[in-house]
Parts: sequence; C-alpha cells; structure tokens
Amino acid sequence: MAFSVYPATGGFVDNTSAATFIPELWSVEIKAAFKANLTMANLVKKMPMKGKKGDTIHIPAPVRGSANAKAENTAVTVQNNTEGEVVVTIDKHYEFSRLIEDITEVQALDSLRQFYTDDAGYGLARQMDTDIFTLGTGLGDGTFDATPLPADWEHSACFFNDSANGKTVFTEDTVVDGDVFDDAFLRGCIQELDDNDVPMSDRYLVVPPALKNRMLGIERFSSSDFVNAKGVVTGQFGEVYGVPVYVSTQCPVIETAAQGAAGLNVNLRGAFLFHRDAFILAEQMDIRSQTQDKLEWLGTLYVADCLYGIKNYRTEAGVVMAVPNIV
Repeated sequence: MAFSVYPATGGFVDNTSAATFIPELWSVEIKAAFKANLTMANLVKKMPMKGKKGDTIHIPAPVRGSANAKAENTAVTVQNNTEGEVVVTIDKHYEFSRLIEDITEVQALDSLRQFYTDDAGYGLARQMDTDIFTLGTGLGDGTFDATPLPADWEHSACFFNDSANGKTVFTEDTVVDGDVFDDAFLRGCIQELDDNDVPMSDRYLVVPPALKNRMLGIERFSSSDFVNAKGVVTGQFGEVYGVPVYVSTQCPVIETAAQGAAGLNVNLRGAFLFHRDAFILAEQMDIRSQTQDKLEWLGTLYVADCLYGIKNYRTEAGVVMAVPNIV
C-alpha cells in the first residue's frame, strides 16, 4: 500500500492499482466498432509489429529473377541481384477522447457508452483508411505525399476516362464532367495490372459512393453475376471480372470543382484498383481503450488510441481511377 500527504501524489488510485474494478466493456466495444468500420486497412498487406520495440521496419524487397536458356556443355547462369528494401516508419499515433461527468454517467442510459465507443471506433478507422488512401500518390512513378494536391496525383498509375480517347493518364485541370466511368475504362485499368504481372488473386476495387451508384446503373454491374448473391461484408457490394468491389466514403478527393477549371463542376474522386501487396500497414499497437477517474473534474476520462505506419510496397501493383463525383 502506498501513502502520501496531500498535495503529494504517491497515493493515487489509478488503473494499475484498481484494474480489477474496471470493466472491459469499453475495450470490447471499441475494438468491435473499429473493425466494423475499416475498409482499406482490411485489404492491404499487414506487417505484425505488436509488442515489438523500435520505430522503423526494414522489409526486404527482392528483385525478380529470370529464367535462362541452358546451352549444351556450358555452366548454368548464376543470378546475383542486389536486393532492395522498403522502410516503414511507425509514426502515426491517433487518439479519441471523452471526459464524461459523473452526473452524466449516473443519469444517462447505457447506450451513451455504446455511442461513444462506436463514435471512437468510426473516427479512428476513418483516419487509418484515409492515411492508406494517400499512398495512391506513390503508385507508378509517383512520389508519396501525405497531404496531396491535384498535382501529386499526376503519375503513371493515375488515369481518367477521356470521353474522346478513353483511358488517359491524369493531369491537373483536364477532367470534365463528361469524362465518366464506363466498363471499357475499368477493363483498361485491369489490363494495367495484368501487363505489370500483378497476381490475379488478392485484387480489390474500392470506389466512392457516387461511383457505386453509377456502376449499379450499368446493366453488367447490376446482374446476378456481379452481386454474386452474397451479403454485404464490411463495405463489399459485389464482384466484377473476379475482383471484389468495396465502397468507401474515404476515397480521396483528387481535385475539387474549384480546382478543375477545365469544366469540372463536381469533385473528382479517386477509386482504387490494387493488389494487396501495393500497400503496407504496420500496426505496432492495436486499438486500445482506457478509462481513468478524474476526481478534480468529478468525471471519467475515456481515451482510445492506436499506433501504426504505412508505406507503398509494390508501386506497380495498383492504379487510381479519377472519376467525377456524379452518377
């Protein structure tokens, strides 16, 4: 037992000393809400970092080898590549906090806690997905930017559907409202992955809500083959050409209507077609939930937080489709 004379603080009753009195409801509910709201984070390559020290992960990125013809009476051709690496920095620490007064906790319904845990889970999941989407600036020959401007999306793996010429590399202030998504544009983007020898398995298409609406208005995408007679799972609403399709409100705005002076009267959003290995998510600390009585405020401080890092891994394994945010 620890003693102290006020105002010294050696006698605090904290989460460690009173752990057996703290219910686990907060932790269970926040984790459930967090997982339920993730989309991109569930689809990318994950690197385990939980419980490990350090702030950087070095991931080997070997260069592909090639087959060589064996000539008669000659030795084999030995390959010796200088392999690369991908460095992931664990630098994203986000929190979601509430201070609940005792009178409120006493008088409010239990649903108040449920609302706060759902809200925290949604907020943290939204932040993680938003961060992963910014990795789209680093695909192809692009350079990753955590706070991208339209020019940051100008790279060899970002395309729009030019109404006259079809699939075209995106450039700032070029897209107009008529450059809308269609089936040929999608097939052209799929071919980009095929031409880059990206595996057919573990590919995903994540689209903004307006593009989902447009796709469901195209007969091919509203057929039973597309919806596959399956229920929605964490944003998934169908499958096209063997690629599961998900919808996310966090799909980035590539160019606003104000920025797109060429004739864009709506925001230009990014839809992502990618293989799991295009992006890395390294979670060092899973989402956690902590509560602490704050006597000076006569309330309970509730904090949920998570710690992770993100990085492009296979820059050739994904494309961004810039689509006007119209049906």
